[in-house]
Amino acid sequence: MTLTTPDRTGLTGDRSMSPAEYGAWAAEVRRLADERGAVVLAHNYQVPEIQDVAHFTGDSLYLSRVAAETDAREIVFCGVHFMAETAKILSPEKTVLLPDHAAGCSLADSITAAQLREWKAEHPGAVVVSYVNTTAAVKAETDICCTSSNAADVVRSIPADTEILFCPDQFLGAHVKRVTGRENIRIWAGECHVHAGISPSDVRAQIAAHPDAEVLVHPECGCTTSVLDLVSHGDLPADRTRVLSTGGMVDAAAATRAPQVLVATELGILHQLRAVNSGTEFLPMNDQAACRYMKMITPAKLLHTLRTGEGAVDVGPDVAARARRAVEAMVAIGEPGRGGE
Repeated sequence: MTLTTPDRTGLTGDRSMSPAEYGAWAAEVRRLADERGAVVLAHNYQVPEIQDVAHFTGDSLYLSRVAAETDAREIVFCGVHFMAETAKILSPEKTVLLPDHAAGCSLADSITAAQLREWKAEHPGAVVVSYVNTTAAVKAETDICCTSSNAADVVRSIPADTEILFCPDQFLGAHVKRVTGRENIRIWAGECHVHAGISPSDVRAQIAAHPDAEVLVHPECGCTTSVLDLVSHGDLPADRTRVLSTGGMVDAAAATRAPQVLVATELGILHQLRAVNSGTEFLPMNDQAACRYMKMITPAKLLHTLRTGEGAVDVGPDVAARARRAVEAMVAIGEPGRGGE
């Protein structure tokens, strides 16, 4: 899928509607969803209106599980393309609608199925571990998927003498290699452009400005190693520094009593964190870390999808079957908490 440059309206996650406009729009969304027998799912990085109107909001794997378990005939997935594909893989009998098929992902696009097949041919006998932030075609070439919260457990489940090909996120791969101590992991050089842009200099500046804040870091971030180096040298207390998935961040936010928390991930998560804990000030590690592709799902596009039923996502049966095996192999290992990507 080719990534396009969308309008920047609402890119930072600011509300685009007045309370009265939101109320009327939300009522129509829910009415149409009921009429269609649809459930609306929203990723944590969506604009606030989309998050608030959705029947369920969370990370992509959590939402895909909701899609698989719901009795709804239709799944309207407000996220990016690979997420809707994953929902379809786990719910093949249901209609999955994506309000804008141009909503892509720089991380998922950083490796293709053909590239993965070529990499596998260079390393016969290696086990392929792919992050869930990949296309269905890549999952179909994968032995076992992982999320950011269970990636280390997935790697530990593989015999220690087995070579592992980890893709596509180089920062998550480096983090897993560090925490597992496994040296026989080869890591694909892919990245999420938003997370990669949260830099070590951002960390140093924000920690200097907020020395008593807790720190939550997504392992896809380019600053993860820098944060852990600060911890190892005693410049940042280990007891208030955590590397977590987006789902893990929401859980941590609900539990914290810290006056301030610095958050290193896409800006959309701040809406969820502030919703679960109004007593803490949640601050972005980088206030430009907005995913333009996540923000392509606008209130108007969601309404159009519900009115027309346009935007169906399909995955071929052979690809879906092979991809499903990789996802189910991960689920069999278990998922700590509710965290996904």
